[in-house]
Amino acid sequence: MPAPRTITFAVYGPIHRDDLPGLCARVCRLLERGTPEVAFCNVVGVDSDAVAVDALARLQHAAQRHGCSVRLRDASGDLLDLVAFMGLEDVVT
Repeated sequence: MPAPRTITFAVYGPIHRDDLPGLCARVCRLLERGTPEVAFCNVVGVDSDAVAVDALARLQHAAQRHGCSVRLRDASGDLLDLVAFMGLEDVVT
């Protein structure tokens, strides 16, 4: 069985609410070009706040529409705790 097709990209913080549409559009363009099955998202240094979790959930939703899933890399413990606290640990992995 061949390895899944992957891409890697980074998200830098701080993320502001008005950044979300552009961030999602850029990631969708990446997904359309490469048709990956898994997208690794490096989030080192991303703030642990509700806007960041919202952004990551939106990215996961956009990826799913393209037949892909997003996996976080280098997420801080605080960010992962907030994702879990918000009940999104099954969405944002």
